[in-house]
Amino acid sequence: MTAPGDRLGPTLFERSRPGRGGGKVPHPPKGALARIPASQLRADGPRLPEVSEPELTRHYVNLSRLNYSVDSGFYPLGSCTMKYNPKIDEWAARLNGFAALHPLAPDDLAQGTLQLLWELEQALAEIGGMQAVTLQPAAGAQGELTGILMTRAYHRSRGEVERTEVLVPDSAHGTNPATASMAGFKTVSIPSAADGGVDVEAFRAALGPRTAAVMITNPSTLGLFEARLGELLAAVHKVGALAYMDGANLNAIMGRFKPGEAGFDVMHFNVHKTFSTPHGGGGPGAGPVGVGEKLLPFLPSPRVLREPDGRFKLEAEGERATSIGRVRAFVGNTGVLVRAYAYIRAHGGSGLCEVSDDAVLAANYLKARLRDVLDVPFDRPCMHEFVASSATLKAQTGIRTLDVAKRLIDYGFHPPTIYFPLTVEEALLIEPTETESIETLDSFVTAIERIVEEAHSDPELLHSAPHNSPVRRLDETMAARQPNLRWQAMTGGQTPCPE
Repeated sequence: MTAPGDRLGPTLFERSRPGRGGGKVPHPPKGALARIPASQLRADGPRLPEVSEPELTRHYVNLSRLNYSVDSGFYPLGSCTMKYNPKIDEWAARLNGFAALHPLAPDDLAQGTLQLLWELEQALAEIGGMQAVTLQPAAGAQGELTGILMTRAYHRSRGEVERTEVLVPDSAHGTNPATASMAGFKTVSIPSAADGGVDVEAFRAALGPRTAAVMITNPSTLGLFEARLGELLAAVHKVGALAYMDGANLNAIMGRFKPGEAGFDVMHFNVHKTFSTPHGGGGPGAGPVGVGEKLLPFLPSPRVLREPDGRFKLEAEGERATSIGRVRAFVGNTGVLVRAYAYIRAHGGSGLCEVSDDAVLAANYLKARLRDVLDVPFDRPCMHEFVASSATLKAQTGIRTLDVAKRLIDYGFHPPTIYFPLTVEEALLIEPTETESIETLDSFVTAIERIVEEAHSDPELLHSAPHNSPVRRLDETMAARQPNLRWQAMTGGQTPCPE
């Protein structure tokens, strides 16, 4: 790895000088360490950097400038919906009554938060066409697990222990088969048809008395709405199985399609994708789960309940014996849920419809502009994202999708998702979202066009990209298998930065 210039700057440890900034840490009260066993006490103080406040501030401001974010540029990361998030939602989440509320506060002192959570449940249930919603899951993947655990509890309550299989189309999110396996089910993969939809014949052949559920991502990771959805769901229910919808791509259909009304029994919402809160790097997130009538008894506890007098309370422990129990501490990631509530209330029903319309319009516009630049494998209109491919470019020039993605960084864009979905060779999954202007979309197209020209005229330029980023191209396989998680002072040939 090499760093151009000194944009990275020295670490805090390298900035450290004895005696700087140490006077602001208060001394511990007398006898504060007396109850700690001697074997657990440090012989020497922790080796922490000593820097002044201005140095500390400048260090982290510099690091923040090196990061790419939705506030600093276009983030077309397919399957993730990395759209701009309104700052009024951040303001709402920081309100002292929400942010400073103790999670163990009694119901009487938490009426505002409990009311917000209850109203958010009602709003999500309406958007999803579901009977009820739990807000507990901390992410979409945990929402999936929650839904499948409820599905398992449903079948067991009926004595149907022979239902051990979950059908997952190959166009679904990769977490779907992992979720089914974690819940103790066998995953059965269903191939896609030529048009990108589920292969109905293969689907029907896999259904049977052992089927517990089918997990469908709709719209799929190919950016397509499942045209034969009614036929598929009817077949699922005919054999006594349940239908789960992965709602990660809800940004394309909210206000226009209600999964519960279409026949889905359970779904999760990625509110940190669809309803505000920037995500990435492991959080923050929330994955509420909506259920239909069959799964109502199995919802996680405690639920937020509304009393006849209009007050709100948390369900008492053990009040519902059929519940699968808690899936997360307290009532969920409340800060993220406040942002989602603010987003929904600010947009209203018509506004959420407009979000979906604009997301679909932006994706189809970008797809049309790139049709003659990259391979576009599916002709029918896409939803909020679409799949492109650089397979032809690779055959002509040796330039891979990875090279295109890395070169995009030099043009000031975050790369789209690459090599996913796995069913498309040299895939780029591009999602422009509804929040980007046509000028931004056009400049992205121009960058792709120039990169394709460079691939033919100077392929090495792409092979060695990026050139203008804080760090150059990493060995990603080595970084994943042998991560360096501990800072150590560099010596000798390592200074200032290893090659």
